[in-house]
Amino acid sequence: MITGDHLGTAKAIGAQLGLEDTDNALSGTDIDNMSDEELAATIGKVNIYARTTPEHKLRLVTALQKNGDVVAMTGDGVNDAPALKRADVGIAMGKSGTEAAREASEMVITDDNFASIVSAVRAGRTVYDNLKKAIGFLLPVNGGESLAIILALLFALTLPIMPLQILWVNMVSSIALALALAFERSEPGVMQRPPRNPLEPLISRLLLWRIAFVSVVFTVGIFGVFQWSLAQGLSESYARTMAVNTLVAMEVWYLFSVRYLHGKSLSLQGIKGTQPVLIAVCLVFVLQAIFTYVPFMQQLFGTTALTFQHGLICVGIGILVFFVLEMEKTIRKARLGKTLQKQ
Repeated sequence: MITGDHLGTAKAIGAQLGLEDTDNALSGTDIDNMSDEELAATIGKVNIYARTTPEHKLRLVTALQKNGDVVAMTGDGVNDAPALKRADVGIAMGKSGTEAAREASEMVITDDNFASIVSAVRAGRTVYDNLKKAIGFLLPVNGGESLAIILALLFALTLPIMPLQILWVNMVSSIALALALAFERSEPGVMQRPPRNPLEPLISRLLLWRIAFVSVVFTVGIFGVFQWSLAQGLSESYARTMAVNTLVAMEVWYLFSVRYLHGKSLSLQGIKGTQPVLIAVCLVFVLQAIFTYVPFMQQLFGTTALTFQHGLICVGIGILVFFVLEMEKTIRKARLGKTLQKQ
């Protein structure tokens, strides 16, 4: 807490707020007597600063940033503007705040309620998680399709999926399912997680591994069902139709897996899904039925009507992929837990 009030008043308010070690407070005079290096070394040990000026506030924000912290600064007056501007996230009061404070800030609290900051952080973390989920969903799907085509060309094999069929999957089912992720609710414990490293790339090493692993799984599923169909004496058109429907089934079940980045999807809540997810899945099911069974779609995309048993095989492969991905998630988290215990 940084305030211009008297030191005793600041300590009393800090104690009411539940700040730790409120007796260990510094005044503006104490800050004046410190060098920038001394202030940076001290700032992590003191929670209350009283009788401060705009210069003091600016030095405190700079000292926190020098220690590698990401700083959010709240304020309402003209004298808060320099520190609000310097902070990584300046937060101004919308009702009682001055125009100068609002102009210098990245965020304005319209109701002047500090609890709104917590809601904003939760919303920001949820949006960031959903963005990573969408990336983690779309890239493996495209990766699996690309690998299947590349392998077929490299080894002079029959293409398991035709280009027009890939276009259908990318423009219809993939987009419909990925859009559902934008409406995902916050994961449990989202506010208990430590802040992420601001230097961490959007596509982290963990996400890269997930993309590569799922791409390989999708490729195996596409090629496996295509070659199995041909081995059963079925036509290439029929085998490709099974491959496309298997790909879509894997997409649907992968959607249920990717909904949770930090928890298990193999639960009642995970399988039940949210309303946007269920709407997207039903929409994809209807569109895929049209793609497979309507005559003019069969002529356009080169598909053939599947039997009920073969349709169940496509769905079954999707379910199998879901369990494989959940197993990988469990093993990875167990290894991470052992690594953290050793550290």
